[in-house]
This record gives sequence, structure tokens and C-alpha cells, in this order.
Amino acid sequence: MNTAIPVIPPLVALGMRPLPLLPLQPILAAIIHSVVKRHPDIFDRLGEHADKSYGLNPTDLPFAFILKPQSGNPSVKAVRTLPECLDVRISGPLAGLMGLLDGSYDGDALFFSRDILIEGDMEATLALRNAVDDAQIDLVGEITARLGPLSNPAESIVRKLKDNLMSFGRA
Repeated sequence: MNTAIPVIPPLVALGMRPLPLLPLQPILAAIIHSVVKRHPDIFDRLGEHADKSYGLNPTDLPFAFILKPQSGNPSVKAVRTLPECLDVRISGPLAGLMGLLDGSYDGDALFFSRDILIEGDMEATLALRNAVDDAQIDLVGEITARLGPLSNPAESIVRKLKDNLMSFGRA
């Protein structure tokens, strides 16, 4: 694995294992709502792949995410393990998966270096990648956008946390 991509230390991930996933759901719903509001045609670009289910598996966390981008009703759900019935599975360190969203990592480079693993419907994967690339998502901006007057200070704090995550664990 490419050591340039930081990973969450195993001890931290182990400490996160007993935490409940339910509190993540409203946060994930707010993020997906913000993405759709700020990039209204992001999922339209998926075309026939909009009804597919995408599993995102951060290999350094004790949980994963299921993205269902159905037009008009997209959702993201945190789960302990990904079910078998998904159309696509994308696995890799959290920093790599986040970097795919905001463009700080090249998806082709991550794939060919085996830093991420993609299984399933490759056409659906490419459609999702193209939609995300075209939208130029600022993940930090999406996370903090709904905080009203607190969005600017929160964005500053979250960007610092993200920078620390991205630099933490680098060899």
C-alpha cells in the first residue's frame, strides 16, 4: 500500500468500534442534503446507474457507508459491515476515499497503486466518479454549510482537523 496516504491508527479505530452508528445518520443525511442542494444535478449524471447501491468501506474504520443516489431521494447510511447485495464496493483508507471526493487524490493512481480496491459494476463506478469529479465537491464545505453563522469558524476548525488527518500516519 502507498504509505503517502495516511491511515487512522488501529488503536483509534478500535476505540471507535463500540460507538453507536445511529448518531451518524443525521450528520450523513445533512451532508447528502447539502451536496444535492449545492450540486443539484450531481446524481442526474449517473443516468441508468442512479438506482445502484455503492458501498464505501474505509478500511481503517470499524464501519462503512452505503450510498444510494436515487434521483430525488439520495441517501447515505453507516453500517458495521457492507452487505453482499451491493452493485459496487470501494475500499481504502478514509483519507483516500475523502481525497477522491474533493479531488486531492487521483482515483486512477489510487486504483492502480492498489491503495483502493473497486469491486462490482465498473460502469457504475465510472459514472459515480465522473459525477463527483464534475461536481468538484468541497467535503469540508458540505459538512459545515448548514451551520449558518457558525459555518465559517466551523469550516476553519474542520479544515485543520482534515489537514491533521491527512498528515497523520504518513511515513
